[in-house]
Amino acid sequence: MKLVPEIGIDLGTANILVFRRGKGVVLNEPTVVAIAANTGKVLAVGNEARDMLGRTPGNIVAIRPLKDGVIADYTTTLKMLEYILDKVCGKRRIFHPKVLICVPSGVTNVERRAVILAAKEAGAGEAMTIEEPMAAAIGAGLPIASPGGNMVVDIGGGTTDIAVISLGGIVLSHSLRLAGNKMDEAIIRHIRNTYNLMIGEPTAEEIKIKIGSAWPLEPEVRMEVRGRDLVAGLPKTVEVSSHEIRDALVEPVRQIAEKLCQVLEETPPELGSDIIERGITLTGGGALLRGLDRLLSSVTDIPVHVADNALGCVVVGTGRALEEYEAIRASGAVSTI
Repeated sequence: MKLVPEIGIDLGTANILVFRRGKGVVLNEPTVVAIAANTGKVLAVGNEARDMLGRTPGNIVAIRPLKDGVIADYTTTLKMLEYILDKVCGKRRIFHPKVLICVPSGVTNVERRAVILAAKEAGAGEAMTIEEPMAAAIGAGLPIASPGGNMVVDIGGGTTDIAVISLGGIVLSHSLRLAGNKMDEAIIRHIRNTYNLMIGEPTAEEIKIKIGSAWPLEPEVRMEVRGRDLVAGLPKTVEVSSHEIRDALVEPVRQIAEKLCQVLEETPPELGSDIIERGITLTGGGALLRGLDRLLSSVTDIPVHVADNALGCVVVGTGRALEEYEAIRASGAVSTI
């Protein structure tokens, strides 16, 4: 057993998942931090902090410190990483953990450096990054080391990463700063414009999970939605259908489909023929939107399938990358400062 803890972190916009080598996934919580406005002290992280979103008194602020897959609030992200390392490795530790963190494929060097510095400042002995589509491909069990094209579409909370991987490296990748959160915003906008009803992000996410779809459902379903009437200013309940939510999600889904087609156009012909044979793999929480695989398959004429553990592919892939660290590092997939 290794004395130095080895930790893989999927630092997502919506959820944070942590893999500890030898133990598997040990943490899966929302990327939300509640802090005291006057002192800056962290009061809660994860599930407990998410329950406070939109419900806090003036002296408590519940925020998401990451936006579009990168750090938007460095200080709060640092405190969140300290909390995570304390929870996973213990507050009193002799050895500083080795940490591998996922970042979107489109991050700048400055954004990548900020992630590594935050991890080191939070207590990591060694900190590195790996691009999300590579980690997702490893977690989904794709044969990335073979000389053949594998295409991964990782739809998270803040970003959609599309990559073609061959011989252990990323041949081509594009990152779109549009994913699950933009879908939630589209639902909030639709409910406000159609029913004059104001709802929060947690309610929009619940609607997306329960009745959201990208392809017609059989049968179509309905659900009750509660919010604040913008005209009367009072609480109000309305009933919405899966059909209208699908219409609300047309724009973000269309942008993902267009970016996928763009990447396929830029893919070298030999790798393109491999992708036609092997299909496209969807990972991430956004991949669980009903009918998204069918829609993308109809647009591209290529088989599209959702990975078995779509939500956990990235963090599981990060853990496997730690186990095969030297080989992954040799391929250039792991970056340090």
